[in-house]
Amino acid sequence: MIQKLYIHNFRCLENFELHLKDMPSALLIGKNGAGKSTVGIALKVFQSIGRGKNRVSDLVQTKDFARGRDDVPIRFEIEVLINKKLYQYSLALELQKNFEELSILEEQLIVSGEPIYSRQKASVTLHNNKFMVDWHLIALPIIQKRSEADPLHIFETWLARMIILAPNPSLMTGESNGETLEPKQDGTNFGEWFSGLLVRYPAAYMDIDKSLRKVMPDLRDFQNEVIGKYLKNMSVQFQENQAEMRVSFEDLSDGEKCFFLCAVVLAANKSYGPLFCFWDEPDSFLSLSEIGHFVTSLRRSFETGGQILATSHNSEAIQKFSNENTLVFYRKNHLEPTLVKRLNDIPLKGNLLDTLICGDLEL
Repeated sequence: MIQKLYIHNFRCLENFELHLKDMPSALLIGKNGAGKSTVGIALKVFQSIGRGKNRVSDLVQTKDFARGRDDVPIRFEIEVLINKKLYQYSLALELQKNFEELSILEEQLIVSGEPIYSRQKASVTLHNNKFMVDWHLIALPIIQKRSEADPLHIFETWLARMIILAPNPSLMTGESNGETLEPKQDGTNFGEWFSGLLVRYPAAYMDIDKSLRKVMPDLRDFQNEVIGKYLKNMSVQFQENQAEMRVSFEDLSDGEKCFFLCAVVLAANKSYGPLFCFWDEPDSFLSLSEIGHFVTSLRRSFETGGQILATSHNSEAIQKFSNENTLVFYRKNHLEPTLVKRLNDIPLKGNLLDTLICGDLEL
């Protein structure tokens, strides 16, 4: 579970802190351009590092400096509680004079107060041993892990399995030519994720089925059919009375695909979690009558383990969160950094939704 996220000089986030301790679920709200999705972009930097991306230019560009202020380092820090141990990872990136690509200024991992490794530019210190790493490469994916119990392996795996979603259902298919437990942000490898989950955790099928039947009562079954030597394709069967219909996953509506995506998120968290999930506007593509159940299902599932952070502009979704776990993002204009406060720390005049509709909510 993420305890704290700190971001500095990255896009609209300057000296930005997001406190999520003791929040299994939280909601980010605010006007467009306030920085909600930018938090997801910063989290994707951490996720990409966990998945093996180590070249700085593949993660951050010079255009990402806040207001073009490239004389100040970009800094990312995350504190995560894993198996009751606090993992603190920090990364600072700088643009050296006469260079077009950012490089490492500092990098460090501390676990329960004990330094695992630290770095200053190209020099890395690990277990009192020093070695050099190209200053354009992040050290975490490069350092050899001694075992699955190695804190480096545990943390890297946790980062890799973060779920960051801003799905594009029209591009989602049920085809898979392999298996993975690392879904893409836009959901375009959903078939591979579904296959990977069922191959490694077959019991997840029942969890997915149970979740889907709550929103699709005419669902009979879904199958991952083999259609080639290595290729599989999902199909879904519906039944009402004596009538039956089987369709390919890709022929479902955008909202129905989101139902499947939600069910797999919940099953994944139960099967190989606890996981962290950031979902940018999970209420998109849903009807008003579906949003409440959808958001409530996500929140309830993560109450027993893991953590979900969502964004929304939808009043139905906002009402499913309390003032204690709703975080308000605010910017007066594009030249000022993002501010954030818990909703219960902001004095409201009248009804919250009326205030949001009128755009009168300010920090």
